[in-house]
Amino acid sequence: QVQLVESGGGLVQPGGSLRLSCVVSGVLFSSDVMGWYRQAQGNQRELVATITMVGNTNFADSVKGRFTISRDFAQKTVDLQMNRLTPEDTAVYFCNVRRFNNKDFWGQGTQVTVSS
Repeated sequence: QVQLVESGGGLVQPGGSLRLSCVVSGVLFSSDVMGWYRQAQGNQRELVATITMVGNTNFADSVKGRFTISRDFAQKTVDLQMNRLTPEDTAVYFCNVRRFNNKDFWGQGTQVTVSS
């Protein structure tokens, strides 16, 4: 079984930065895709960024150029660096591992609030 624990959320002013971290316990496979999703109040969960084990990345258009994603396969961590945050980035952010059979594992989520 795979378990994910996020950290690093909080309150930040517009234009500020936050770094989210996710630690994974359990077995990871080289085909697993790790990523971050978010869900704003009243909205569906949406993709923020993903990264494969070989480092290929994918970003939502809304965060391109502002967010970066990185992972350490040996340490089983995936981080999301968020810069130039706006109030529209306010959401609960979830860490995700997607397996080759499209099975998803999720963390419990961490709140990010961007407000002055």
